[in-house]
Order: sequence, then C-alpha cells, then structure tokens
Amino acid sequence: MKAFCITDVGQNRSMNQDFVFASETPVGNLPNLFVVADGMGGHRAGDTASRDTVGTLIESVRKSRETNPIKIIRTAVEEANRRVYEKSREDENLAGMGTTVVVAVIEGRYLYVANVGDSRLYLIRDDIRQITKDHSLVEEMVRSGKLKKEEARKHPNKNVITRAVGVERKVNIDFFDLRVRKGDKILLCSDGLSNMLEDSEICAIVKSGGDVEERARKLITAANQNGGKDNISVVLVEPLSGEVKEC
Repeated sequence: MKAFCITDVGQNRSMNQDFVFASETPVGNLPNLFVVADGMGGHRAGDTASRDTVGTLIESVRKSRETNPIKIIRTAVEEANRRVYEKSREDENLAGMGTTVVVAVIEGRYLYVANVGDSRLYLIRDDIRQITKDHSLVEEMVRSGKLKKEEARKHPNKNVITRAVGVERKVNIDFFDLRVRKGDKILLCSDGLSNMLEDSEICAIVKSGGDVEERARKLITAANQNGGKDNISVVLVEPLSGEVKEC
C-alpha cells in the first residue's frame, strides 16, 4: 500500500479549515487509517472543528479494543461529534461550528468507509465511481428528481450541507464497504477539489503517470487553476508499499 495526503488553502481563502490524515501502518486495531475533514464556522471555528474531529477520531481508534472496523470507526466519529458539540456550546466564539468527515480503512481485500457531510471518497478502477453520498441540500434535490445532476454544480445552494459532525448532539453516519482489487486507486477529498474538477478530470489525473505524491499534487494544482474557490484536500491511496504520511 502507498498513500499521500495534502491540503492547500486554495486561491480565495485566508485560512485552511480542512484537516487530513493518512497512515499506511496500524492505528490501534486498524491496519491503516485515512481521513479528510472540512470544517465550517467562523474564523477559528471551522479550523477547530476539523482539527479536533480528526484528533479525537485518531485518539479513539488507538484506544479501542474492538476488532470490527465499522464499530471502531462508528465509536470514533461519535466521540468526535460529542467533543466538538460540547466545545461549541462552551465557547461562544465556536458556536455553530462543525465539520464534514470521510474515513477509510482497508483491511485485507475490503474497503470500509464512513461519511458525514459532502467530502467524498472515490474508487478509481477502469473509470471513477463516487462511493459516498453527499449530505447536501443540492444532492437531496438531485436524488428526489427536483434538480438535474448537471445543474447541481452551479446551484447557489451548492455548499449547504445537511449533516455535519459537531452540529447536533447525535450524528448520523453513512457506512459503505466494498471489495477492492489490485490496482484500484482510492481518493478521499474535500469539496474544494470536487467542486473545481469534473469527475472525469479527477479520473484522468489519478490515472496519469508519476508516483502517488505527484498525482495528488497535480489534483491540487488543477483545482487551483480552475479557480481554487475553497480549501482543497486530497488523500490518494494505492495498494503498494509505502511510508506513513501525516498532515
């Protein structure tokens, strides 16, 4: 396995409220761990929400005695939600803060994914497939038939999300699992990437030449060249040997 994570402030923002983590070696009872969080809130709040969510999640995973990946991740995300929610209520400067989170673990030939919000996980094989479902107002309109998929990218409410970590006392988490093949490429990203690039463009870059770091950096560059309207985060994973990368 080989992985690389990178986050960039983008072209329009003064602060990066995204937070990413990638470990190809065990974290607690998990054989590896990959996370992207995209914070929301005021000047400090979004940054605090994403950073605390990832930090709490990692801490929970390391302490867990469970062996089931889904149970480990569920407990970790729920603990992160509790901490962020309580912190937002204790400090008026952090009121209303929250964050998306997408988490992935590869155990044997299976990929386990957890998702809250509109950060995404893609599987790139012969083509590109979005595994997670966006928890956003626009995506709900698409799923209900009120909006066409091609109209969603430029909708004025594109960034309104319907689920986030830390906003409410309880968090609703989506889980996915699928069998992976040798040669598969797994991409976790914030909407700063997916809003700036079409899925076909993402696929072409991920399948282009160069090592995993080079292609991850190409994704950041392309998103910035297309406007870079938000913070951009990428975790790119391949079934090759590599070293731990932490951002």
